[in-house]
Amino acid sequence: MPDIITIVQEAPPLPSPAEEKEKFVGTTATFELAEVAAEPAHAKVHTVDGVSWTEEEDRAIVRRYDWNVVPIVFTLFMLSVLDRSNIGNANTAGMSKHLGISDPQYQWLLTIFYIGYSLGQPSTLMWKLVPPRYYVTFLTLCWGTFALLQAAVTSWAGFMVLRLFLGLAETAFSPGVPLYLSFFYSRREIGFRQGLFLGGAPLASCYAGALAYGISQIKTTSIPVYKVIFLIEGAPAVLMAGAAFFFLPDKPSKAKFLTPRQQEIARLRVSRDGDTGREGGLKMQGVKDALKDPKVWLCAVLNFCCNVSYSSLPVFLPTILKDMGYSSIRAQGLSAPPNLAAFFVLLASTFASDRVGDRTLFMIPLASIGGIGYLLLTLVKTTAIRSVSLGPKRGYFAVFLAASGLFSSIGLLLPLTSSVHEDDSKRTAAFTIFSLIGQLGPFVGTRMYPAAEGPYYRRGMAVCCGFAFSVSLLALAMRLYLQYENRIRDRKYGYVDPKKQEDLQEQARRDRDQVKADIEASGVRRVDKTAEEKKADQERFWRYLL
Repeated sequence: MPDIITIVQEAPPLPSPAEEKEKFVGTTATFELAEVAAEPAHAKVHTVDGVSWTEEEDRAIVRRYDWNVVPIVFTLFMLSVLDRSNIGNANTAGMSKHLGISDPQYQWLLTIFYIGYSLGQPSTLMWKLVPPRYYVTFLTLCWGTFALLQAAVTSWAGFMVLRLFLGLAETAFSPGVPLYLSFFYSRREIGFRQGLFLGGAPLASCYAGALAYGISQIKTTSIPVYKVIFLIEGAPAVLMAGAAFFFLPDKPSKAKFLTPRQQEIARLRVSRDGDTGREGGLKMQGVKDALKDPKVWLCAVLNFCCNVSYSSLPVFLPTILKDMGYSSIRAQGLSAPPNLAAFFVLLASTFASDRVGDRTLFMIPLASIGGIGYLLLTLVKTTAIRSVSLGPKRGYFAVFLAASGLFSSIGLLLPLTSSVHEDDSKRTAAFTIFSLIGQLGPFVGTRMYPAAEGPYYRRGMAVCCGFAFSVSLLALAMRLYLQYENRIRDRKYGYVDPKKQEDLQEQARRDRDQVKADIEASGVRRVDKTAEEKKADQERFWRYLL
């Protein structure tokens, strides 16, 4: 139905930002919102399109998302990371020696995955074109099969082909899940859930290291240990494809774990983020808008810098630890704790960022911590200072800093990218660009640790250090730019209290619905709004989360 213009009495002019900060003043609708906000949370009522629901009903829907959507994508992502990174554990277990693979050839096995991963980035658009459960089921079967077949190849060329196709299959899945989660959660809910999803990566690395350590204890002559690693770590993905097909919902209004009333509420509750187009298909205007938005490109460059610094760590960590003086078997086991630490730091930072509605506030110091970790690994030679004690033995404190700081920065970058785009089609294109440019980072990161530069790998550590500190500077630039954009809208439309923004979005939706109903009842001719008026409607209560 076309947008509608009608003549209404203008509200009193909105106060300046400085005046508004003293006391929230506005139209009659604004005063009503202030009263609603003062009510107890359990008594708060949302109303959109004539449907009303309580805050408790709203939270019940979010809890069902948490128990039915997040665990599936978390498990799938953990398995995908396990299948892409277990080559490092397999190599430590003797893969290269058994197959006669040289160090330059091994470097190409790592790089070819990311070539496939980069080539497949435009497939992120498919999440708005194909029902997700069909798409995810197909992708999971593909990468699970390719991962298993790694145990059967007998040559470097065969490995190269499988790693290329593994990258193509996983790139269609992993970058699209943060976008998929944004279909269900609002901007102030999405950070922790995307953090939980992304937490599958360090847990997979942790699990891979511990599992590889256990598999390495197997004494067998019938099959090389590295093949056992590929078989045991690759099979679960094929089994999880069935879970994706039967339990993964395509969108909120079709979630089988919701009652019919909850499905209707789930469809309407996204109005708190404005007119997102969340239930619709891909609109080319949103794609064009993304290509012209500097925030899209800045987030993509941030992703590139994060990936240069972090991508090499899970793959090369067992080798780095081995060169620190640990045995091959101990290096497998000791690669787990830094990844586990990164997981908990990620969850804590994304949870806190949701509570305060601010991403860069946490990203800037965390990326700096990661940079300090790499700086220590670059400058200090002795393993004792490159690390800290774990009981009577030496540990690796700097590795903990690098892993926790950089991985948490990636976790915060995902909800930042989700929250700076008003329209879902634009957000879909933004995530495509985000992933396409970001995945160029591993081309640099995975080639920074040639065996000839061991045991300290100074060049690789220095490059990663520089990119880690670049993340801090770019995140600061993004913060300043978003503050600038918010001030422009405050001057144009009046100050919007960040704590009331979602209520204002819902109120605006109700006002538009009421105007539309009044015009239909009166029989007044409908007139389409101009492009400028539509833009004003979209921007009036929208402010960027920093």
